[in-house]
Amino acid sequence: MTTDDATATAPVGREMVSAAILEAAAELFAQRGPAATTIRDIAVEARVNHGLVFRHFGTKDRLVGAVLDHLADGLATLVASDAPSDAIDRAFERHTRVMARTLLDGYPAGTLQSSFPNLARLVADSASAFDDELDARLAIANVVAMQLGWRLFRPFLREGLRLVDVDDDAVAGSIAAGATALLHPR
Repeated sequence: MTTDDATATAPVGREMVSAAILEAAAELFAQRGPAATTIRDIAVEARVNHGLVFRHFGTKDRLVGAVLDHLADGLATLVASDAPSDAIDRAFERHTRVMARTLLDGYPAGTLQSSFPNLARLVADSASAFDDELDARLAIANVVAMQLGWRLFRPFLREGLRLVDVDDDAVAGSIAAGATALLHPR
């Protein structure tokens, strides 16, 4: 907690408390992962009593799922509102980090997260390019895996494939071209 956070007032009311808990948990999960983050850590960061975390979210698994839903919904809202690309990129990066740490910690993220608005939007936007929805979903799975892979393994890929001196825009363009090829097979 920073000095500014220490002087901030504690959240009051169900909505503010829930929002503070979700934000605190998301930040700590992105930094440490769910396994290395205690409910007490989250309560301190959110400036609430740890009993409120249990009251609002129940088990840690349910809190992890709520955080994943919160991050997915926030990203979907940014995308739908045509937010600046850097804001979308930061939200995607945070969701990616939490998702990766959640999976590496052994949590069943795909089961805990209850809604997938960004994946649903990709399916809806891409379905017409495919003969059936299964082909669309498989193509989207490949595109998302490629995006996540670049986000998580960028330093390794750049060094290992001698791409260190390649301009970031050229890399982004190559990734976009690969995604376009997968999503527009015809």
